[in-house]
Amino acid sequence: MTGEEMLTVEDREVIRRAYFIEEKSIREIARERHHSRKTIRKALASAEAEQYTLTQPRSAPVLGAYTARIDALLAENTTLPRKQRYTGERICELLEGAGYTGSRSSVRTYIAAQRKAQRRPQVFLPLEFDPGTDAQVDWGEGVAEIGGERATVQLFYMRLSYSRRLFMMAFPTQRQEAFLMGHVQAFKFFDGVPQRISYDNLKTAVHEILTGHTRREQAAFVQLRSHYVYASHFCTPGQGHEKGGVEHGVGFGRRKYMVPIPKVRDFAELNAQLLEKCAQDDQRRVDRQPLTIGEAWEVERAYLQPLPQYAFDPRITQAVTLNPYSQVTFETNRYSVPTDLAQKHLVLKADPFTLTIQHLDAVLATHARSYGRAQDVLDPLHYLPLLEQRPGAFEHAKPLRQWRAQWPPVYEQLLDTLCTQDASGGGVREFIQVLKLHREYPAQQIQRAVTQALDYGCPHIDGVRLCLQQLRHPEVPLNPVDLTQRPELAVVAQQPPDLQCYDQLLAAGD
Repeated sequence: MTGEEMLTVEDREVIRRAYFIEEKSIREIARERHHSRKTIRKALASAEAEQYTLTQPRSAPVLGAYTARIDALLAENTTLPRKQRYTGERICELLEGAGYTGSRSSVRTYIAAQRKAQRRPQVFLPLEFDPGTDAQVDWGEGVAEIGGERATVQLFYMRLSYSRRLFMMAFPTQRQEAFLMGHVQAFKFFDGVPQRISYDNLKTAVHEILTGHTRREQAAFVQLRSHYVYASHFCTPGQGHEKGGVEHGVGFGRRKYMVPIPKVRDFAELNAQLLEKCAQDDQRRVDRQPLTIGEAWEVERAYLQPLPQYAFDPRITQAVTLNPYSQVTFETNRYSVPTDLAQKHLVLKADPFTLTIQHLDAVLATHARSYGRAQDVLDPLHYLPLLEQRPGAFEHAKPLRQWRAQWPPVYEQLLDTLCTQDASGGGVREFIQVLKLHREYPAQQIQRAVTQALDYGCPHIDGVRLCLQQLRHPEVPLNPVDLTQRPELAVVAQQPPDLQCYDQLLAAGD
């Protein structure tokens, strides 16, 4: 409407109440409200506010002469390669070269309006899946406080398409071993394997995109798929809606399970929490679905392929060589191996969280995996047998210096006592024997045993071992026997010993 007064819904309510309730005339209301009678009559005819519409386009005296040129360039864009089309900036430059003197913002506003008018709404087909046939996989990111430090974590998602059951697991990285481990744990959570899984074109699965839907896949991914005998489907690049179920699950899981920001000791605690929350989600009923997620999963589980006898091993396996410092190198970081078990050629296996070093089938060392660069990950216990042979290196051994900065003060007290008793190196050797107890007993028990040994005045390896045994196997006090029913037995323990038997023995000897 043009040239007429615009009324809000609140204005209309006041006018209608004045007329219908207070019984005022139209002339009186118009005089009081400062509106025309025509406006008052429109308010009385309808309580709904009218929408303002232009009867004719606003004039654009500067831009108007150039709109036809803009339209022609936008039409030409539809025939050009995607990366060589006219941008808003380039259209402005061409118009200015043709004599346009107006603002660039007017040009951009006109371009945006034309594009919006030409754009068709994106629509999708509603999909329905049979039990056990399909699942979808995707990655997301979240933030958690791990060990007191805030960190970005990578979140692996797998969602069953029929039951909508969601599995979610956190990793420090999206590397292939995390991708593979996510599958192994998801299949365990679902208690079966779907017939087909849909993916984006992830580097951990796809080595190269060829023509059409053809992909050259990563060898480890093919091994995983072969182990669980399922089919894979890769979405068209840039068409994430082809797996919209898990796309929704990524946002749902992050909002539902990662808010507020979790505060945990390590990834193991975080993943235990996520797994529990995924299981609790079984009670939820999705809109327009007759069953809860858990009930639908119970139906679907019968159609899932059974798990193989052995789970797939997602670890990286790599041959490594021991260096002169009893260490092996993996991804620029060096990890220690016990000096008394050292072998020249070893095998290293790494999952997203831990790293093991083996000789044949024997595991020699286990470390938390480091994602830094050029880090030395050293276990001081690995070097104690060598230090026992070379006690003179005790003060300068790097693994011991790192440990010494953190161990309890009572250890220093024991070391000083032992060195005072034997300054020739024997005190250090005996202290190393105490440290070697960490291979067998928890650190807290050893600390208490050392404290007790010092208090009892037996500051040596045997004294610490004795205190450990007492801590681990305390004497159980014996309860007195209830003799109320046999009072004649109460005096047995109080009878004095009969020493005449010894006289009889002496007499017999004579």
